[in-house]
Amino acid sequence: MNEVKKILVVGAGVMGHGIAQVAAMSGFQVRMIDIKQEFLDRAMQRIKESLEKLYAKGKLKEPPEEVLKRIETMVANPNDEKSYAEAAKDIDFMIEAVPEKLELKQAVFSTIDKYAPPHAILASNTSSIPITEIAKATKRPDKVVGMHFFNPPVILKLVEVVRGQQTSDETVNTTVELAKKMGKVPIVVSKDVPGFIVNRIMARFLNEGCWLVARGIYTKEQVDAALRYKLNFPMGAFELADYVGLDVLVSLMEAMRERGMNITICPLFKEMVEKGKLGVKSGEGFYKYPAPGKFVKPAVKASAAEGVDYIAIVDLAVNEGAWLVENQVASAKDVDTATVLGLNLPTGILQLGDNLGLDNVVASIEEKASKYNTDDYKVTSLLKKMVEEGKCGLKCGEGFHKYEVYEEDLGEIKIRKEGKGFWIILNRPKQRNALTPQMLRKMAEAVKRGCEDKDAKVIVLYGGEVFSAGFDLTVMKDIKPEEAPYVVAKPFAELGEAIESCPKPVVAFITGYALGGGLEVAMMTDLRLASDDSLLGQPEINVGIIPGGGGTQRLPRLVGLGRALQLVLLGEMMDAETAKQWGLVNWVVPKRVADAEIRLLIQKLASKPLYALGAAKEVTRAALEVPLKEGLKLEAEAFARVLGTEDAKEGINAFLEKRKPKFKN
Repeated sequence: MNEVKKILVVGAGVMGHGIAQVAAMSGFQVRMIDIKQEFLDRAMQRIKESLEKLYAKGKLKEPPEEVLKRIETMVANPNDEKSYAEAAKDIDFMIEAVPEKLELKQAVFSTIDKYAPPHAILASNTSSIPITEIAKATKRPDKVVGMHFFNPPVILKLVEVVRGQQTSDETVNTTVELAKKMGKVPIVVSKDVPGFIVNRIMARFLNEGCWLVARGIYTKEQVDAALRYKLNFPMGAFELADYVGLDVLVSLMEAMRERGMNITICPLFKEMVEKGKLGVKSGEGFYKYPAPGKFVKPAVKASAAEGVDYIAIVDLAVNEGAWLVENQVASAKDVDTATVLGLNLPTGILQLGDNLGLDNVVASIEEKASKYNTDDYKVTSLLKKMVEEGKCGLKCGEGFHKYEVYEEDLGEIKIRKEGKGFWIILNRPKQRNALTPQMLRKMAEAVKRGCEDKDAKVIVLYGGEVFSAGFDLTVMKDIKPEEAPYVVAKPFAELGEAIESCPKPVVAFITGYALGGGLEVAMMTDLRLASDDSLLGQPEINVGIIPGGGGTQRLPRLVGLGRALQLVLLGEMMDAETAKQWGLVNWVVPKRVADAEIRLLIQKLASKPLYALGAAKEVTRAALEVPLKEGLKLEAEAFARVLGTEDAKEGINAFLEKRKPKFKN
């Protein structure tokens, strides 16, 4: 493996001067060339300004002028090969960063190939053009490689190292080591596929988000809100498209399609380009910006995400990740690393698929395939096989990654430990999870176990297809009136006490029915998430009785006296959306995303400081029981206790330092 000392950067634009700066900061001698002196002067000025900012922040170990000494500039005239000969004569490595035109790149490689030393490696920063095609312009295709940096190169860590058909192992290894010396994280793209890893994934969810709007299913605000507020993407699809540049995006997708990627470009993108609305660069795209080139994050309300099936936005992106693995372009781990570092996603795209449920992803794609006449909606063989084998992701214990899942069958209930979640699963499916006194007591004991479990941060009550259709009437018919307080009311009270006194958040995950005693159990919890097909109610009056598990007391506290009486006296069922409007549930989500949504909620709650959560739960619940004056006193005392914790110190410092807190709980 030849040692790289001198690097030639061809092109002084945004990417070129950024790559030159990174190389010089890493101790390499750099020669940067472009066709005009003014381009080079502007590039050096920007490098100088960037270095000064980094030095002022303590992120640069040596003075800026020392780094600048390692950068040499030279005008290279396309009509004068002598200038190229001078630029290339003593280099070890070239990184080309000229515009995305195959003919232009081939011209650069052909010329540099003539004059560079035989050992020199020639790399392209292309984001979409095949390395194999570029290599054809040289007599050293074994030494031609892709070295795709991400914008801005000084900040983003990812580098895609792309192997052409004739690229040697030595060339790949040298490029990987060079990227590491530059402080980057290299991912080897083992096959020269259009768009490599990151751009293929990005194109899928941007394009699919656009199609959902073009077909009138959602608005652009709903799509962007779902990505930003539900999946925690740094940008929404239309926001990111504007940022990239709609002309650049269309050009990228057309290039990938021409080279074999089955992608039908959303017509809204082309319409915007035809109107000259290119995004941030023109001052207007799908959103308006203060001035051309001036990016301000579009205002999108979190409420717009409610009810959006966000799996329908990212399903093809997950499928694309699976295609990359299936075709041995990259491993699942590398695909995830690339999408985290290249797109700044909170988790890799395949990890996200695992979290959402690969069975849900497959169902979403197949549903579209039945509606729309396009080749886009083809589930990869790998994804189908994984689902058939029960490898559906986090909830199954294995998907593209393996997960630690512990399950314990206690008869009428099951306990499941999954990450930070402690699940209590009602387990009488044939009886629609009808409750018995023994079952309620087991649930109370399970809640206590979850509260004491050091690894558990959130407790979830769940019933599968049906949360609970109520108390088991076959048990009820044999209960004598004088036994009712002990046989029925007491087990409910024990469960309620366990839930309400637990310092950890307890969430009811409602699917199907939550009726009678089932709703009474759900009302004990701190938060309630329901799938949109759920039905809720207190129908006891219809069989000649009244709620006996706390329904008459908790209902008024949640929905008010009038609505509580309406539910109890009429015994009618209500849909989940009405229950949300009344304040009976916190969230209603599409059925397909329900199991993904509960896991996202677990993650959000688990990221909060545990002691503060417990204190907040305690004093907030006290507001229903004590006079205001006493409640304020309890709050002040709890506030003082929480303020003295290490997590409070960390949270305050993180806020002041503009970083995410790392709570130790």
